[in-house]
Amino acid sequence: MNTFFRFFYEFISIFFDGIATIGRGIAKGLGHAFDFNAYLRIIASYKESFDGVGWLMVTIAIAFLVIILFLIGLLIFFAVRRFIKLRKSGLNQEDLLEEIGNLNQQVRKLMKEKDELMAMKVSQLGLNPDDEEASSGSGTPGTDEDLTEEEIEEKNALDIRFPKLRKLDEEYEDYRVQNYGASYTLEEVVDCFRCFAASKMKLYYDASLLRAFVAGLACGRLIILQGISGTGKTSLAYAWGKFVRNDSCVASVQPSWRDKTEFVGYFNEFTKKFNETEALAELYKAGHDDDVHTIILDEMNIARVEYYFAEMLSILEIPNRKEWIIELVTDSWAKDSKKVVKGKIQIPENVWYIGTINNDDSTFAVTDKVYDRALPIDINTKVSPFKCREQEAIEINFSYLEDLFKDAIANITISEKSLTKVIEMDDYVIEHFRIAFGNRIMKQLNTFVAVYVACGGDELEAIDYFMARKVIRKFEQLNMMFIRDEFDPFIKFLDKTFGKGTMKEITEIIQRLKKSS
Repeated sequence: MNTFFRFFYEFISIFFDGIATIGRGIAKGLGHAFDFNAYLRIIASYKESFDGVGWLMVTIAIAFLVIILFLIGLLIFFAVRRFIKLRKSGLNQEDLLEEIGNLNQQVRKLMKEKDELMAMKVSQLGLNPDDEEASSGSGTPGTDEDLTEEEIEEKNALDIRFPKLRKLDEEYEDYRVQNYGASYTLEEVVDCFRCFAASKMKLYYDASLLRAFVAGLACGRLIILQGISGTGKTSLAYAWGKFVRNDSCVASVQPSWRDKTEFVGYFNEFTKKFNETEALAELYKAGHDDDVHTIILDEMNIARVEYYFAEMLSILEIPNRKEWIIELVTDSWAKDSKKVVKGKIQIPENVWYIGTINNDDSTFAVTDKVYDRALPIDINTKVSPFKCREQEAIEINFSYLEDLFKDAIANITISEKSLTKVIEMDDYVIEHFRIAFGNRIMKQLNTFVAVYVACGGDELEAIDYFMARKVIRKFEQLNMMFIRDEFDPFIKFLDKTFGKGTMKEITEIIQRLKKSS
């Protein structure tokens, strides 16, 4: 055993001798580095050899050494300070975690007390708190013989989770769909809208812009009004609601919007109520009538559109409108609103969604998925005030307006000559810019041109406007350095194919991209 202890002492002493050597070396090194007498001896041994310039260099050397020593001391100071700060932060974090644990315990305790109070309240109202069906709102209530009128109302309120929608059911209980007997043409609708906006609301728009707006309504349920701030994007959508005597519902998009619950609402498990938004109420109301309804998504790209509106975009793409259904809740209650069936509602076909976009650093870029399903309309200029006749708002049924669209599509088609030119432009864009458009855009083009012409516009003007917003817009996503040399030849191609200066909208976008590159 003594032999092992001697072995262990000699074996382990190698390590500790090394550690001690390192310590002595550091101490010796620091002592040597801060041996000011040695510095003075060196200076004294050379002082006879220095002249004025030499002493200047000596001073610089001393200052340099002092700076180095100061920096080393500063580095040590900050290192110690950071260590203390991290240590303190770690202690604070432990305290915070402990406090969170305590708060969680208090929350659980409060939730338990809340459940007990709710059970007592339900018992007072004549319900069985242990009855699962009664607690979910789908059971049969107890006897009301001994309850006051107020208690009965409170009891009934517990079973209603869609109060706004239930109120709309009551308002429309005896409502009958009205036929307004309108006899307008699409051209008259545009003219009346322009004069109404000017005479009643002091809003002034070009007829071509309003033709594009009405044609956009025919293309789909989503229109995007984009451009610089202050040009009247929201005002246009708001004026349209006033014009058809059905005020637009304004849904102000917030940066925090992440899913559809921000748009239609959500079920609150604590209150057992559905937090209904104004947009949901507008959708529900539209299901009762044949009027034209508008929901404005104000500043829609202040949050990512594909997050909160993705499901609606997909639903509106379904050809069969009877399948336009959105789920609000996963179950069904006995006293749910009439049009909430198994927790789902039918999206009415008489509702349009008009989004406004400001293109600046505070907003998100709208993706192709959204643009392809919408009709973008640029509003970048202000129109000078003009005189127009006094025009009142009109009454028009959704079904009548849609029939006008269908008649225009059936009776007005793109001429073979213009269609050939569009195909030639498509081939040119594919070859030189590697961009093509599919069947969806071609279908929208046919609809847009037909309705635009029915509104009093020109065929080539409609093609120019549509192609600029739906196809040429995609040039902005390309690398300008690689395509800038293709801009001038493309403009020459347009002038040669369609006529010089005919494709004004496309040429304007190309010129702007050329300047920005």
